[in-house]
Parts: sequence; C-alpha cells; structure tokens
Amino acid sequence: MGSKNIKKIIIDTNIIVRFLVNDIKSQADEVEKLFIKAEKGEIELILLPIVVAETAYVLQNFYHKSLTEISKSIQLILMQPWLTLEHEKALLGLWNWYEKGQHFVDSYLLALEKYEGMEFFSFDKKLNNKRG
Repeated sequence: MGSKNIKKIIIDTNIIVRFLVNDIKSQADEVEKLFIKAEKGEIELILLPIVVAETAYVLQNFYHKSLTEISKSIQLILMQPWLTLEHEKALLGLWNWYEKGQHFVDSYLLALEKYEGMEFFSFDKKLNNKRG
C-alpha cells in the first residue's frame, strides 16, 4: 500500500458479522466507514483465517444462516482488494468443501494443501479421503 506508514488493523469477528447481518445499525455504519477508509488506502485492514472461521461459526449457529449463505457472503468480503488476507489462496478456495458440509478447519486444511502447496498430517480418515 505505498511507501507511507499506514496503520494496520486486524479486524475481529464481530466487525464482519455486524457488516453482514446489520442487526446493530450504528455498528454496521461504523464498519462501513472503516471499510471505506481501507478502500481509500488510509488504513490497512487484515483478516486472519481464525476470524473467518469464527465468523462462519457465528453465522451458522447464532444467526442460523445456511452454509451457502455463509459461503457467499464471506467470499464477497474476502475478495475485496483493500483487505489483506493471511493464506489468501486457501481462504478463497475452501468454500466448495465448506458448502458441502465439511467443517471449516478441515476445508481450510484441504485448501492450504491444494492452493498453497502445504501438506497437512491428520489421523482423520474422512478428511484424508477428501485429498486430491
């Protein structure tokens, strides 16, 4: 993001949830302002895989969203060019497994292997059968 010293901010689960669900309008509006600052290059927003995992969990278990709804809405956020993602290829690539009912963490491990060339080790036979 250029050579200037830009403030880096890691965003938490509730930021993504407020934006997607818009159940607390004042907070959703604040998140939108934060996203606009990032889009303008005034700040760098960082989204970690653990936060994405918790977001998916909260949307499914507390807001009763379907796996497809969760997948589509989170993917829209992940594809924003102003958002910095750790393991971007894996985060963008895990959703096919997730939508088919694979646990988020297992989907993430499969995507790390497929899209980022990282091998994982597991005793989980069902997970190992999903490889390749």
